[in-house]
Amino acid sequence: MKKLALLASVLAAVAWGEEAAMRIGVIGCDTSHTIAFTEMMNRKCDPDCAGFKVTAAYQWGSRDIVSSTNRYPKYIPQMEAMGVKMVPSIADLLKEVDAVLLETNDGRPHLEQAKEVFASGKPVFIDKPVTATLADAVKLVEAGKAAHAKWFCSSSLRYVKNAQKARNGAFGPIRGATCWSPEQFEPTQSEFFWYAIHAAEPLFTIMGTGCAEVRCTGTATEDVAVGTWKDGRLGIMRAFNYKRKGCGYGGSIHSEHYGFVDMGTYEGYKPLLVEILKFFRTGVVPVSPEETLEIYAFLEAATQSKAKGGAAVTLAEVLAKARAE
Repeated sequence: MKKLALLASVLAAVAWGEEAAMRIGVIGCDTSHTIAFTEMMNRKCDPDCAGFKVTAAYQWGSRDIVSSTNRYPKYIPQMEAMGVKMVPSIADLLKEVDAVLLETNDGRPHLEQAKEVFASGKPVFIDKPVTATLADAVKLVEAGKAAHAKWFCSSSLRYVKNAQKARNGAFGPIRGATCWSPEQFEPTQSEFFWYAIHAAEPLFTIMGTGCAEVRCTGTATEDVAVGTWKDGRLGIMRAFNYKRKGCGYGGSIHSEHYGFVDMGTYEGYKPLLVEILKFFRTGVVPVSPEETLEIYAFLEAATQSKAKGGAAVTLAEVLAKARAE
């Protein structure tokens, strides 16, 4: 029996080794995510990331957002020091990799960059924001469907442990939730896409889809968006000015069986990366394009509601406007 067990383990190891040679390409070296993900696979050789290696990267990336472009001089040498080959185009990248991390910090190029990857048939993770506008998000989802592409988009906050437990039913029926994060505004992107996504993503992780309308009001220090789900539940997003003291990440889950449960806070990039690599290996998409589109429609509805002094704005109307555009 011991010999059989040993043989089985050896065969499993061999099979894992053959299966594990997955080459990952990165688009966009203008975000800390690029460095963090590459370090876990290439430098730290994290056992939970075994069998994956970032082998090639394309620099761009933002071309005019200073908080992003000022990272290239530091990040490109770091990528090269971790054994990553810098290539001159996405087309060149796609020739050398099996799967893609689209990390471009600027959401504006995402649509065209994603379409190029979709056409290759390779799986791709698209980092937040999915795009810079809801109209482009609609186009990206439609392009993915037309190409039968395997892709998903997510904030790392989706994978906070208790948000996932709520999603998977560990707390029973969910009556509502409040999630919060810092917010920053980047004038080239839809108002809440740039950073409040870190509050909206766990909110939808906990609540699920089905938000009908949003009311949003704001002050100099925070914005509060209240979403009404079709079944009458309320989900609340609070986004605090990032310069305000004590404005971290967190949330409260309202469970029918357990009362109010602390969602927890940011747990680093690893939980997200583990899910990305699982997706690359299996091809099973963990977050549907429809859910991602609803999250960004929620954020756009919040923007429009805030501009209207807190009047209700439906997700249906912002999606209709985006599709018309």
